[in-house]
Amino acid sequence: MLTLASKLKKDDGGKTGRASGASDSTHRVSIRDRLLTKEVAELEANLPSTCKANFPDEDKLHHFQLAVSPDEGYYQSGRFQFEIDVPEAYNMVPPKVKCLTRIWHPNITENGEICLSLLREHSIDGTGWAPTRTLKDVVWGLNSLFTDLLNFDDPLNIDAAEHHLRDKEDFRNKVQDYIKHYAR
Repeated sequence: MLTLASKLKKDDGGKTGRASGASDSTHRVSIRDRLLTKEVAELEANLPSTCKANFPDEDKLHHFQLAVSPDEGYYQSGRFQFEIDVPEAYNMVPPKVKCLTRIWHPNITENGEICLSLLREHSIDGTGWAPTRTLKDVVWGLNSLFTDLLNFDDPLNIDAAEHHLRDKEDFRNKVQDYIKHYAR
């Protein structure tokens, strides 16, 4: 993270010595990257205790992983990995998020698709993505999918939701089985 921040400062500081023209285009930093420099610093300062962010390449803040280790509820003993890609059009469009850990969850498919309203570009209920949202909102939303945003009434994984409705104890057992095999 410091690498991109120092690169931004260096680029801003060197503008007066540069001639205009083609060399300017090679040194431009996108709006997305400027926003991410600020948002990542805020995110790291306000990360939930159950989450850990990992930036494999500090020069690419637009691609990172998030590990969520819930400390309560059905998913308590698991560690769930998410991949977050922030598109160039950010913050006008939401980040793309995928769950990399196989999971039995009503709002996450076994293929990693996620149902979280704030990740929807167009939402009829008004809770979808808006340019005022940040990465912090995304991380807190993903974290909440394991506690207060766990939604059995509007599922993406209908089989998991129906399983919970039929037999809560068997649902809990299947969640624990998935955790044992995929989320350690």
